[in-house]
Amino acid sequence: MLILSAIAWAQTPGKAGSNALMGHRFLTFNTVIRVNQIEVSRDRNVGEDERALHTPEKVKAFRNAVAEGFPGGKMTWAFSWLALNDTSKNYREIRALVIGYHHTYGDEITFIPGAYFANAYNTTEQVNKDIHDALNIISRMVGNGYRPTSIVAGFLSSENQQYLAETENIHVCQGNIWSQFSIDNQDGDGSVAYPFYPSKEHFCKPAQDRSDFIDCVNLDGWSVDFLAGRRAGFAHGFNSRMGVGPIETIGRYGPDTGLKEMMHTTAIHFDEGFKLNGFGWVTNCWELSLPYNPAYLKRWLSQVRERWPDTRLITQGEFGLIWRKYYRRNTFNYRFVERGSGIGGSDADKEIRWFMNKDFRLALLRNNDDASSEKVIDFTDYDLPAHEPAEMTRKWSLLGDINQKQTRAQDKPVPLDSLSKHAQSLILRHYPYLFNSSK
Repeated sequence: MLILSAIAWAQTPGKAGSNALMGHRFLTFNTVIRVNQIEVSRDRNVGEDERALHTPEKVKAFRNAVAEGFPGGKMTWAFSWLALNDTSKNYREIRALVIGYHHTYGDEITFIPGAYFANAYNTTEQVNKDIHDALNIISRMVGNGYRPTSIVAGFLSSENQQYLAETENIHVCQGNIWSQFSIDNQDGDGSVAYPFYPSKEHFCKPAQDRSDFIDCVNLDGWSVDFLAGRRAGFAHGFNSRMGVGPIETIGRYGPDTGLKEMMHTTAIHFDEGFKLNGFGWVTNCWELSLPYNPAYLKRWLSQVRERWPDTRLITQGEFGLIWRKYYRRNTFNYRFVERGSGIGGSDADKEIRWFMNKDFRLALLRNNDDASSEKVIDFTDYDLPAHEPAEMTRKWSLLGDINQKQTRAQDKPVPLDSLSKHAQSLILRHYPYLFNSSK
């Protein structure tokens, strides 16, 4: 597998017309089926028991909403360890239903270690063992030589992603939650928002060269509103995770306003983002345990399909492998522009611009009516050495010179030309026009 990774690094990116990435809009939709809210390990839990929230009837209604909202679409089902092994009637029926959806719709069935926060509660070695054993259970469960092409993880350390690629031969992992900080049970701010190959130093850092390269496409967990995402957790009464997810939108603002924000976040990627990057990608995870009517899911999917009829709803494994076919190494150059929706932390009077490549990520924030007010709110230099923390901690972020969450004294926004000479030279190499427009 190391030889294959080296070959992949040496190859150049595909051309725009040679594969299915460029010129397309992609939607990936995942759900999580678990027994306990956070399954810390195989035999220890924290949080709520969710058995009563997982029923065959709920699974049927959920999948019907996807089928009716986006005919022909595929989705990804991620089972926790306990959900794979529970012998109760409900869970046996749920597993049988999902296997049927795999055969009927082409859905992917996979594993979620730890029910999101595996590295916060388990050693690297144990996480690898859980992944290995769970994949074997899934293969036996589905039969006919089935094996998923990806796993769902919330966060997953670089060492675990390297194991996934080199030992399990799985090259796609939902392994980071972009901008997550001071919320839920693990921090992980500092990564790129779109797919990238992670560094062996840190799962938030793009690989810099062949010696640093892990042949595993690292995917975000769900698309967030960039303006909301610049906040730390629930700062100022907002939710930094607001975007396409139902908790922060439908749950907070109701189905109508919530759907408006979900469509606003989708448009960031399918309108201007599509023009800037050559393709668009939106991803969402809607846990089966959530108390929202599946009709709301159907409404969002229907509106996405109506507004962007060329959108492809495919499994996250399929999408990751399409990206991997086009980008053999980290030669991406992602750009995003957003003006706020006016909902929650998406400030209607603000514009944010993000620039993300192998060398760094950069965010610029300004008032809509004043270009001179633009300042750097995030500069994370990926050229510098990085280190993942000691095992079993919540603090897995990669905070750069200036971090968007503004939790440190050094995170105060500054003009672009106030950055260090090294930072300015990196930015000039990729985006010289930014300095021309700032003068």
